[in-house]
Amino acid sequence: MASPVSIVDLFSGPGGLGEGFAAVRAGGDPAYRIEVSIEKEASAHATLRLRAFLRRFSALPGEYLAWLRRGGPQPDWARLYPTDWAAADHEACCAELGSTAATDLLEQRIRQLEMSGQKKTLLIGGPPCQAYSLAGRSRNAGIATYDAIKDHRNFLYEEYVRVLTRLNPVAFVMENVKGILSSSVEGKAIFASVTRDLRAAGNGYRLFGLSAATLLAGDPGPKDFIVRAEEHGVPQARHRVIIVGVRRDIADDLPAELVPRLARTAGPVTVEQTIGHFPPVRSGLSRGDDAGSWVSAMHAAIEEVEGALPTISTSRPGDFGALLASMRANVGVTALRGRASKAAKPNMTTLPPEIGAWLSGKPQGVLTLHDTRGHMHSDLARYLFAACHARIERVSPRAHEFPQSLAPAHRNWTTGKFNDRFRVQMADHPSTTITSHISKDGHYFIHYDPFQCRSLTVREAARLQTFPDDYLFLGNRTQQYVQVGNAVPPWLAHQIAMALLPIYDRI
Repeated sequence: MASPVSIVDLFSGPGGLGEGFAAVRAGGDPAYRIEVSIEKEASAHATLRLRAFLRRFSALPGEYLAWLRRGGPQPDWARLYPTDWAAADHEACCAELGSTAATDLLEQRIRQLEMSGQKKTLLIGGPPCQAYSLAGRSRNAGIATYDAIKDHRNFLYEEYVRVLTRLNPVAFVMENVKGILSSSVEGKAIFASVTRDLRAAGNGYRLFGLSAATLLAGDPGPKDFIVRAEEHGVPQARHRVIIVGVRRDIADDLPAELVPRLARTAGPVTVEQTIGHFPPVRSGLSRGDDAGSWVSAMHAAIEEVEGALPTISTSRPGDFGALLASMRANVGVTALRGRASKAAKPNMTTLPPEIGAWLSGKPQGVLTLHDTRGHMHSDLARYLFAACHARIERVSPRAHEFPQSLAPAHRNWTTGKFNDRFRVQMADHPSTTITSHISKDGHYFIHYDPFQCRSLTVREAARLQTFPDDYLFLGNRTQQYVQVGNAVPPWLAHQIAMALLPIYDRI
């Protein structure tokens, strides 16, 4: 077989971008191989390394499946599969890019690639985005001592450019938040600096926007680099900047039909299509949680929403009342389902076949990370109202639509800054962007089913991010949510990998 494309993966997180590339097959064999991936956060690195290990098997090891079923300590992979674990440990490295250790490590791996004679190389990664994101910039603006020029996160892309210059690969993929397009430091636009440096790296690169209308005629404009994930089969309205670069000596002779582009899917994939077949589970309570306490708390929440019905602006008050009555009658049944489920139902959704097969993975009926977080008693009524409103009115309620009795005691609640503070992920639409903020509270990620009255589980969030069901995130729940929120959707990455592959067939 032809040798696979060798990948250097920077700022890897839990491995979403790499997963999409590593899953591509050419004639039954891997078309891409990750030579090294680097992530500094310990829990994300642990996830990254475990996945690197599992990719070495055509079927998931029996010990892994047994661990998923029983839980408890992770098996000693180094003892059970010493060769495969050593290879995974060699591939997935815990290091901080820009440090001496990471620089030396990358130099060693790049030299090994050069000595092997490998010509098919690819650099992928997304420098951390906190300093570029609109939310991050808003937080920074509230810090009196914040100095953008001293925030090293604004310039981590320079490490990506340094490695790009040293590796001089055939192509690269760089991902970041849309806010990078408007970010500036001392009046200088960050994005202009990024694209200038990327074009000049190594032997020079031609930049392409995957969703751009232009092909080879002229350079794409900033907005041409925006990829709207929901247009490409991802069940999430995630808009990100993705820059693809092809080395000039190859790009200058590239025929129009090989210009990397993403095809649009026929229609959006919805939240219900993606997670609607998951076993229903009840929300938890942040204090004193048990089934009986939850039933009492839910009855109190139902009564609170019922009491506010006269002040609720709805076109269907009778339906609102009937839904609450049905919930009261079924709250005991919901309580018996518990807060977690490991039993995966058959995939009975109406997902398009390709993404349905992708998401199912190979967990053999085992569902992981489908357990709920605890919510404050006062928030249950807000979640309940929001989910009921979304079902009846077909739209998630804004802050001004909340009854006064359910409004949180927040001085900015009526200013318009918190219009979407409580946001239901609508069943018949793609979800909103899954972000790392889901780790802090679930208010923006309320499940569309009011009977469950809860926020999304880690597994549901991971599915909306298109991680296969056999992709296990390590660390505590907060760390798992952060990993999921910060990742690139693997299904989107897979399509990018497919778009780039024909270019390597010419090497």
